[in-house]
Amino acid sequence: MTLEQALAKMNELQAAQQAYNHAMGVLSLDGDTAAPSASAKGRAETMGYLSGVTYRLLVNDEVKEALETILSERSRVTPMQARQAELLKEDYDDSVRIPMDEYIAFSTLVTQSNAVWHEAKLKSDYAAFAPYLEKIIDFNRRFAGYKDATKPAYDVLLDGFEKGTTTEALDPFFSLLREKLTPVILEVASRPEPDTSFFQQRFPLHDQRLFSDKLMALMGLPRDRCGIAETEHPFTTNFNKWDVRITTHYAENDVADSMYSVIHEGGHALYELGTADEIQFTNLASGATMGLHESQSRFYENLIGRSLPFCRALLPLMQECFPQQMQGVTAEQLYAAVNKARPSLIRTQADELTYGMHIAIRYEMEKLMISGDAKVSELPAIWNRMYKDYLGVTVPSDREGILQDVHWAGGQLGYFPSYALGSAYGVQMLSAMEKEFDPWADVEKGDLSRVTAWLGEKIHRYGKLLTPSALLQNAIGQPFDPNFYVEYLQKKFSALYRL
Repeated sequence: MTLEQALAKMNELQAAQQAYNHAMGVLSLDGDTAAPSASAKGRAETMGYLSGVTYRLLVNDEVKEALETILSERSRVTPMQARQAELLKEDYDDSVRIPMDEYIAFSTLVTQSNAVWHEAKLKSDYAAFAPYLEKIIDFNRRFAGYKDATKPAYDVLLDGFEKGTTTEALDPFFSLLREKLTPVILEVASRPEPDTSFFQQRFPLHDQRLFSDKLMALMGLPRDRCGIAETEHPFTTNFNKWDVRITTHYAENDVADSMYSVIHEGGHALYELGTADEIQFTNLASGATMGLHESQSRFYENLIGRSLPFCRALLPLMQECFPQQMQGVTAEQLYAAVNKARPSLIRTQADELTYGMHIAIRYEMEKLMISGDAKVSELPAIWNRMYKDYLGVTVPSDREGILQDVHWAGGQLGYFPSYALGSAYGVQMLSAMEKEFDPWADVEKGDLSRVTAWLGEKIHRYGKLLTPSALLQNAIGQPFDPNFYVEYLQKKFSALYRL
């Protein structure tokens, strides 16, 4: 095969992959938002068939030859073409080791599992979901062995979400969080709570939907390219930079929950919307790793969204949408309320200070699942015990416990650590940003354009063109250091609670 033929084959492969992934993504989005609950059976059949097609598109001798030809002649291709081939070869090597019938069976399973999880969570019925979780754990363990039997299975899974990450690196990271932040958490818990009474009112869903529109405008999310829908567990999906979807979940008695899910998912969306035009419809047109993706969502949600300058910009919008509920509230009161720090049950509603403990629990749980050191039937009790040990809270039901997250239902074991890593990455990004300009003067005026432009220049536009380590170095200008994150939290919450 000539180099020209190899490049043509790679382009043809990516065009087909993009088309099928687009179709499968729309099906998945519909299943999580608008489709009737009984539709999962038919959708699972379709997804299983399409996953077989996408498997065969990638795993064949012609593709293997094309990719090897391109990689053997790197000096004759562009850096963009070389990177595309490099990532496709990694996908090929991972996929070829997995038997096609197992690949299809897993795709079908997670479609079914996702639907069962939604029902199980509503009814707090772990027993209904447990058989699916057992199969998902089994598949993950087996797939990890196919990919690299020389490494611990959980390290292989972690590497799929955060390239190069291992338990050897994560164990001390989470130990640092627990060692340095637990004293602050305990001290904060002993102090008087801020006034949050203005949040403990009825916020009509219609008004919350209008407020979400204003939040998206404040973030600079273009509505002709970014839509919003409703689901049980908020997420973001992208088909290309001209079609990105975020979702949220509304509750009349909890406006802050939907508010911060829109800001969080909006951060994900800005990453995808900011990828360069020239990498669209290739395998480079998405976030580099889940940790880097979470660095963006949590940057906007917490570093920007829970700052005093942002609260000053946010308050007039809230008073416009909720005039009765927010009457007389000051920006300082809003800032204190959205930073209320107390050990809690629900990860997505956790404050910045305690959030890392929620992730540490899931990290330890996943290690137990993949090692086989805990049976699926034992997991709820282990979860409840860890919540008592790490956060001092009692879990009243599986709905508020082990069933609260969708990730395991979707087969994503190894994802959770990315949330904590992303939070830590973001603090170092902010530190680097502040050396170049003062973002807070803009934020206080409700102008996030320079913040987004800086992140776009350092991170978003590249997609996967750079390696994750090079991209992180490009953004922070120094090696990753989790102490930045710890010190940020210590300083912020010491000031808020006058420690």
